[in-house]
Amino acid sequence: MIHTLFSHWQQPNSGWLAIKTLDMHTGGEPLRIIIDGFSDLQGKTMLEKRADCLARFDELRKALMFEPRGHADMYGALITPPERETSHFGVLFLHNEGYSTMCGHAIIALATAAKDSGIAHFTDGINELRIDTPAGLIKAYVELKRNKIQQVFFDNVASFVDKLNQHVDLPMFGTINYDIAFGGAFYAFVDADALDLNLSPENHEQIISLGKAIKQQINDSYPPVHPESDDLSFLYGVIFYSNSQITNSDVFSRHVCIFAHGELDRSPTGTGVSARVALEHAKGRLSLHQRIKIESILGCAFTVELKEHTRILATQAVIPRVSGSAYVTGQHTFLIDPYDPLKEGFIFR
Repeated sequence: MIHTLFSHWQQPNSGWLAIKTLDMHTGGEPLRIIIDGFSDLQGKTMLEKRADCLARFDELRKALMFEPRGHADMYGALITPPERETSHFGVLFLHNEGYSTMCGHAIIALATAAKDSGIAHFTDGINELRIDTPAGLIKAYVELKRNKIQQVFFDNVASFVDKLNQHVDLPMFGTINYDIAFGGAFYAFVDADALDLNLSPENHEQIISLGKAIKQQINDSYPPVHPESDDLSFLYGVIFYSNSQITNSDVFSRHVCIFAHGELDRSPTGTGVSARVALEHAKGRLSLHQRIKIESILGCAFTVELKEHTRILATQAVIPRVSGSAYVTGQHTFLIDPYDPLKEGFIFR
C-alpha cells in the first residue's frame, strides 16, 4: 500500500533536535503548546525566564513560530516549572516578534488542555488552575459536569487605563484618536467606525497595514509606562473596535487586534477585552459585575465581566473575568536538522 511506504522512517542519529507540541485554537487563534524538547530556562521569575529565552534560545522560538513549521501569525506557549510553590506551572508566550507578557486566548487553551493532562486533579464542579505568567499569577477555572467541560474562564491581572483622548496623524487617514489601556499588555484602542474601517475578514490586509502604522507612530511619540514593571512598559498592539459592525444583538462590540509584527488576532484577544472593560468603566459606560460579549473578526466571542476593583500602587484598576472556548487541532513532533540552512525558519512579515 502506498500509505505504508514511509511508515517505518526513522529519525537519523545525527544530533537532530525533536520538540513535541500540542496544537490548539481559541476562537480561531492558533496556539502551539511546547511540551517537550525545549531547553531548560534559567531564572526564578517568569520575567527572568523570558529574558533567558530571548538571550539563549531565541532561534528555537523562530524555528517553531516561523515558516516552514509555522507562519507569520503563529502563536506559542512554552511550558515551564512554576514561579510560585502554589502554582501548577509557568508559561512564556511566543510570537513572530518575540515574547508577550500575557495572553488570554492561550490561558483558555492551556486550561482546556490541562483537564486531560494530569497537571491537576479535576473533578465535577469548578476547578482552579494557577498559572505563572510574565505579567503575574493567573487563576483559570475549568467547570466540569460528568467529566465534560462546561466552561473555561480566568481572572486576569489588574487592568487599567493609561491615557485617554490621544491622537496621531497618518497620511491619507489624517488625525486618528486613540486611548491606551492595559489588560496584561498595553493596547491602543481605535474606533473603526470613526475611520470608516471595515472590520471584516475580506479587509484584513488594510487592517494589518493600518494597525502597524498606528503602532509605530505611537511608539515613536509615547511609550506607555506600567506602574510596577519596566518589562511591561511597551505598546503591544492596536485594537480596532466597532459597536455597530457586530453579528448578533447580544454582542457589545467587535475587536480586531494587530499585535507584535503585524499579527492579526483571530480571537477577540483576552488581554484586549480585559483592557476594554477597564476603558469602558473609566468612561462610565460599564458597571461593576456587568458582563459583556466581544466578538472577533471571525465572529467568535469572549465574555468578559468587570469582577472587582483593585489598585496597582496609586493607579486605579479592575480585575476582569474572561471566558471562551478552545479546541485541540493536533499533536506534533518537530525535527530540527542541525545541517538545515533554514533550521531557524524564515518569515516575510
